[in-house]
Amino acid sequence: MLTPLGWGTAAVSVPLYAAGWWLGYPEPAMLAVAGLAAVAGALLWTLPKPDLEVGREIAPAKVARGEPAVGVLHVAAKGRAVRGLSARDAAGPADVAVDIPRLRGGATRTVTYTLPTSRRGEIPVGPLRLVRADPLRLARRVREYGEPRVLLVRPRTVPLPVLPSGRAHHLEGPTSDRSPAGTATFHALREYVVGDEMRHIHWKSSARTGTLMVRRLVDASLPTTTVVLEARAESWPEPDDFELAVDAAASVAAGAASAGFPVRILTGAGPLAATRGGPDDLEILLDALTAARTQEGPRSAVDAVRGVRAGGSLVVIAAGDADLGRIASVRARFDRVVMLRVRAAEPASPPPGVHMIDVADLDGLAEAWRRLGSAR
Repeated sequence: MLTPLGWGTAAVSVPLYAAGWWLGYPEPAMLAVAGLAAVAGALLWTLPKPDLEVGREIAPAKVARGEPAVGVLHVAAKGRAVRGLSARDAAGPADVAVDIPRLRGGATRTVTYTLPTSRRGEIPVGPLRLVRADPLRLARRVREYGEPRVLLVRPRTVPLPVLPSGRAHHLEGPTSDRSPAGTATFHALREYVVGDEMRHIHWKSSARTGTLMVRRLVDASLPTTTVVLEARAESWPEPDDFELAVDAAASVAAGAASAGFPVRILTGAGPLAATRGGPDDLEILLDALTAARTQEGPRSAVDAVRGVRAGGSLVVIAAGDADLGRIASVRARFDRVVMLRVRAAEPASPPPGVHMIDVADLDGLAEAWRRLGSAR
């Protein structure tokens, strides 16, 4: 198709030729003919479909907000040489231009280009559009290659240690009748049922009772870190403040998950993610927080805490002091309670038993968190 320059050249050439012919001046007519010939030549230049093999990768596919991510474009000319080729790749609302050098027949070019990562979320990348234009840029032909991909821009994090809970726990964690069955910790004896492993039979108790008894093994209940993110839209008039709040929540959750502790993340709408202390927990938590958004609704995030199991540490990330009263009402249900106030305008006194940290940036959070962890 013609570019704006091509349409303009054609639009000027037609009346110019008519004027030259009508007035009897050959020069304007010849100039008009040259313009129309250039437009026709541009269309013929871009008409053939180049024989190309195109592939595009995103590296890495998951990246923290603000960290670099690139598209890697591989273009191979399977037929004759190709000139005037460029590419455009959509990355969310942005349109990324990619320059491709001249391709000789049988040659392959690899080009990298930067993708925008300033905003958290799932960024659709593609489809890739290859643009072939004539040297005068009068005409171009656009063809799409490949399927759209997704670049996951996750929250930024800083390393945070797990806070001491304030209570003494068994090295393997406390057990109870509600602990999940496992292979780690002895909890009680019970009668043998078909399917139990013979190695779990407790022979002394079996001989004493006359009934086969087996050891009931459970997985220890490790202290859970509960992260509560205030997500009501009216609490975050500045979008950058909410981004910092999500980064702070991700840092707290990542610190606990990296140490092997269970983590649950809540907003006013309910649970966002919950893990039990496995090797893939960090990926699960960061992916869940990638989708966190502000929402309308009167329910405070702290209200969602009332429906979860008590114990462990509670970390509330909020914008101001409106939730202090609600935090005080659930304080007794947790071993340790911390409130992170994001870019608070005025100082405030926390309720008894609640630790408060004012967060202006992630580096300040890391320093204050370390000081809190070292305090006994």
